Amino acid sequence: MTAGLFDLNGKVAIVTGGNGGIGLGMARGLAAAGAAIAIVGRNEAKSADAVAVLVKAGPKALAVAADVTDEAAVDAMVMRVRGELGRIDILVNNAGINIRKPPESLDPKEWDSVISTNLTSAFLCSRAVHAAMKAAGGGKIINIGSMMSIFGASFAPAYAASKGGIVQFTRSCAVAWATDNIQVNAVLPGWIDTELTKRAREQIEGLHDKVLARTPAARWGVADDFAGIATFLASGASDFVTGTAIPVDGGYSIMG
Repeated sequence: MTAGLFDLNGKVAIVTGGNGGIGLGMARGLAAAGAAIAIVGRNEAKSADAVAVLVKAGPKALAVAADVTDEAAVDAMVMRVRGELGRIDILVNNAGINIRKPPESLDPKEWDSVISTNLTSAFLCSRAVHAAMKAAGGGKIINIGSMMSIFGASFAPAYAASKGGIVQFTRSCAVAWATDNIQVNAVLPGWIDTELTKRAREQIEGLHDKVLARTPAARWGVADDFAGIATFLASGASDFVTGTAIPVDGGYSIMG
């Protein structure tokens, strides 16, 4: 009975930015639980490599090249996934970038780029899958926020604003689509060892040691730490969980 709660056989998941880091960690978890996966990203070679990994664990994986900040590209991506995989049950909005500058040094075009990639893409993709999920009798949307959905950061004003917006967008969709049996939740990663945070450690002196000192688990997170939370939020185990924002941070956000 318990195993069946997490069974994703017959389900189809779209994971934006799923060709590396947290997105790939989530995709691996979903594939291992039986879901077919559509990896969406702009780097076609990297997406192809991710698909090669996923097909070893799951029934099917597909790479789709798309700019998730472009409305027409998102609509075409959703149509292709639905056409080739038959349905859409799960969406992970993981695509994201960061530009590390204090507010006074940030150009409006840089601000727009971060907001568009991190927040507007989640809106476009969520809106685009709604009809397919409703037709399937329900669905699961997992939005990727950040510890900066909670905390301010002098070096990442646009990123923090976008991730704060993700939490409020999650709540709005959760309320709007509850009667369609679509659960919408957010995951708030802490400091995770990815390409994005590798650059942060290069740019912010002492960051690595400061993170270790504040994290009760005494380590940086890794991509595979997100396989379980993705499976939970994508499966029947979370059918009465919606509108939440769940930190996955080794205790960083509760450390006094």
